[in-house]
Amino acid sequence: MNDPDQTVTFSIQGNGRLKKESWTDKEFTSNELPPDEFTTDEEYPTVYPREAFTSLGFIAAALKRSAWLWCATAVIGLIVGYGLYMKLPPAYEATASVLLINDPSGGDSQIDTDATLAEGQPVAERVVRQLALPQSVGSFIASYTVTAEGEQVLVFTVGAPSSTDAVSRASALAADFLQVRAQMLQAQQQLDVTTLEQQVNQAQQQVNSINNKVSQLSAQPASPSTQAMLTSLRAQSVTAEDNLTATESNVRYTLLTTQSTTTEMVKGSGLLNQATPLPMSFRKGKGFYLAAALLVGLVLGMTIVVVRALVSDRMRRRSDIAGAIGAPVGLSVGKVGARSWLPGLGRRATRRARDMTRIVAHLSAVVARNPRRPAGLAVVAVDNAQVVARAVVSMAVSRASQGQQVVVADLSNGARAARLLGVKRPGIHTVSAKGTDLLVAIPGRDDIAPVGPLSSGASKTEAPHASQALVAASASADLLLTLATLDPASGGEHLATWATDAVAVVTAGRSSGTRLNAVGEMIRLAGTRLVSVVVIGADKSDESLGATLVQDEPAASGI
Repeated sequence: MNDPDQTVTFSIQGNGRLKKESWTDKEFTSNELPPDEFTTDEEYPTVYPREAFTSLGFIAAALKRSAWLWCATAVIGLIVGYGLYMKLPPAYEATASVLLINDPSGGDSQIDTDATLAEGQPVAERVVRQLALPQSVGSFIASYTVTAEGEQVLVFTVGAPSSTDAVSRASALAADFLQVRAQMLQAQQQLDVTTLEQQVNQAQQQVNSINNKVSQLSAQPASPSTQAMLTSLRAQSVTAEDNLTATESNVRYTLLTTQSTTTEMVKGSGLLNQATPLPMSFRKGKGFYLAAALLVGLVLGMTIVVVRALVSDRMRRRSDIAGAIGAPVGLSVGKVGARSWLPGLGRRATRRARDMTRIVAHLSAVVARNPRRPAGLAVVAVDNAQVVARAVVSMAVSRASQGQQVVVADLSNGARAARLLGVKRPGIHTVSAKGTDLLVAIPGRDDIAPVGPLSSGASKTEAPHASQALVAASASADLLLTLATLDPASGGEHLATWATDAVAVVTAGRSSGTRLNAVGEMIRLAGTRLVSVVVIGADKSDESLGATLVQDEPAASGI
């Protein structure tokens, strides 16, 4: 196990046991599979197939990763809540009550009529005009309520932007209601007086009409018929006089009663309680309003994060990534992205630099097991070529500073490693970096599947040839380090001409299982050995192993 030329990997069999696969690099070629040796059941413990668990730790990790999202939604909720509070603030309320004297003979429905009058347009219009309110009559009517308590009390509850406004509006509303009601009662009294006067006038007209007829007959010559008609008219005149007397007496009594009742209803009604502000409810306070808006935004953001994490097909756990790509996870580190520009984050920058060093060390360990010259290693950037390019350049510079001849081949989209070394044009270039010289090879832009200097399994007549300059540069090199990005549309068969071993670098949560599986299959179909996977941005809560899952092949007969 301490022999640097000995490589040992473990995979899980279908029966849940670990199967040891051992080989030496000297006996291994890119188109051969290593021999299998099996251990006893007592030598290794039982390992169960991987499963994806949705736990509190999983949810907590998802919330931690996307803290910026739910923090942003919380701030947005706070801003929206503040805007709504300023635009539509919760109303302060004040209340006032009036005592009403009603007509004793009017029935029990008079208080309902008074409430309808209080909520009517005449009263509201007087208040709006009196206080010069900046709102329409309809909106003011909607801002207050009128409640009947018993048969003689009306309670007004008025809302306003401030406590002072609420008190003034409640006072004006109660006073104006009493004035409008008094005017209506007086108008009703006047209408009753007019009706009674018409009754007296009609009775008087009847008496006058009969008297005129009597006078006309009296002026005619006397005759039996004339005397009979005069007798009848005099009798009708007596009846009409009696009716007039009765009507006048009834009108006088009714007028006195009506005037007395109206006066009592007007003068007896008035404010029962002056307008007073109601205590502001805690739920209507500014603090509660803003806290509720903040909470709603926070819950909404967290819900989005959790749902997105539950339905996402992006791989995060080491076991999921290993199972999808078909190779063990040899190393997992935290975030090693772009350097932070925020002050006070030196500790985080130090941790990221340390993780980058670990990636370089892992790649160097893979190269150390390769006895070939030049040692060919392909670093496949699955989803974060910029970060992987930094690791490749760092490793190349480190090896070159040790006196080795290093060739860096950049097959990635955008030639990111070459750009970090200051090379932008295709071809083979000598680059100086930190006092050391490197060779950088960039294929042509139209070369979709560039051929490398290593021989592949294809026949020499069918396989295209690499450029003589590339072959010559690689012949004297100690390390051929290749940065590659693979696209299923163009395949990856050319990868075997650049490297015998490959390490895939995956960023947790960026690639789906389908993409990881496609990258792994392209590497294997090319004949390159996928040694391990490096996971960047792994969750601290991930406790999975990251070993590959394989199924036992049917045993041959006789074994």
